[in-house]
Amino acid sequence: MAVRPARKFVSADPEKCVGCAVCEYVCSLEKEKVFNPTKSRIRVVRLHPLINLSVTCRLCEDAPCVASCPRDALEQSEETGVILIDEEKCNGCGWCIEACDYGAIMLHPETRVVFTCDLCDGEPKCVEWCPEEALDFVTRDILAQKARITVVKKLFQEAMKTVPG
Repeated sequence: MAVRPARKFVSADPEKCVGCAVCEYVCSLEKEKVFNPTKSRIRVVRLHPLINLSVTCRLCEDAPCVASCPRDALEQSEETGVILIDEEKCNGCGWCIEACDYGAIMLHPETRVVFTCDLCDGEPKCVEWCPEEALDFVTRDILAQKARITVVKKLFQEAMKTVPG
């Protein structure tokens, strides 16, 4: 049995994201040839005036959006994990939108067909153009490793505060 390479997806660092929405504009320009964030496959979510996070498809294993589609309009690529949408079958019912834990699948404002990130054929423009380098194109393992490093640094900083100086 062949081992499938780890799937990469776009991940955002909330400590770096300033909510500028460049990622949304670049995505809409790349995919729709317009500067319109409602047509972007990535969304900036403002959790607090100072906390922003860009959200896009995480390429879930056994993607719930695919499983929830009553018309079999969604399929997940075996190779990349990207969600493929058959626009002829999609009637915009929104079941896949409800099923997505990340809010990463949206209804196109004009076509009324769902759409989501396709990773720009492995070279996401949002990552390339993010002025704060808040976006990364990573695997789950790399993301977990970065999280562990961040936690260890914070623990070290806290420990150093308690050491008599």
